[in-house]
Amino acid sequence: MPTNMAELAQLLDLEEIEVGLFRGAQPRTERQRAFGGQVLAQALMAASRTVPQERLMHSLHAYFLRPGRTTTPIIYDVEATRDGGSFSSRRVLARQNGAVIFTMSGSFHLPEPGLEHADVMPADVPAPEDCPHLAEVQQRLTGRSPLTWQSEFGVLDFRLAGSTQPGGGIVDPEHPARARVWMKVNEPLPAAAAGREAVWNQAILAYASDLTLLAAALVPHGATREGLQMASLDHSMWFHRPFSVEDWLLYDQTSPSASGAVGLSTGRIFQSGALVASVAQEGLIRPKSREARAPAQG
Repeated sequence: MPTNMAELAQLLDLEEIEVGLFRGAQPRTERQRAFGGQVLAQALMAASRTVPQERLMHSLHAYFLRPGRTTTPIIYDVEATRDGGSFSSRRVLARQNGAVIFTMSGSFHLPEPGLEHADVMPADVPAPEDCPHLAEVQQRLTGRSPLTWQSEFGVLDFRLAGSTQPGGGIVDPEHPARARVWMKVNEPLPAAAAGREAVWNQAILAYASDLTLLAAALVPHGATREGLQMASLDHSMWFHRPFSVEDWLLYDQTSPSASGAVGLSTGRIFQSGALVASVAQEGLIRPKSREARAPAQG
């Protein structure tokens, strides 16, 4: 996975095979399957390449249908569903070896003035500099070396800003599953982003948004990913206001429910006190012992 901005830029600067058809590269990784945030970000970039530059994505809704292979490029087929006076709609199918592994619908909007209101950013959050790096937290919980994070997600700086676990620093009786992280990239946007910084910021935020969101569902149970089969099933995002991934963003995550081996998590993303994006995701959370007992599918 990308350890620096040059590698992330290589993932996001898709090759256009023909009109509406793009090829996404794969990173060097030890992961068994393609990272969902990577597929999401590449699909966003593909769709954005087919709309007028002044129109920005304001919402996306995606489904992860099959695990993506990490050794084969992903082909993104973009359907221009509609172009109206101020909105454009796109549908993206991601394929590997002829099989659809992912679908996404996205809507783009020409920015215009309108009514304004937003949730207030939580006030009781420690500064990023006072929060431990997520790699350090993982080492304490699982014994995994911080170098594992660097080798897979080194381009991202994630700091745990608290959770509702005992001793986690957040007391929220109405939301027993809550976790907050600060996040940003470690390097400036690449030269390839010049003139399209808003699109690159959206794609990188989509990439980062998939990394910790489902884990919020584990908070009340004192569980880690070890011993669990976890996978993103769907992912939705709404982009509200301009932002920069080069500056700190607060990712306030809650899980309203987990049942039947499926967890729902939602997130609010703030920057400089303003709500800039909202996220929702459902994911599989299945004990591996149960997985081993389950009959094979297909």
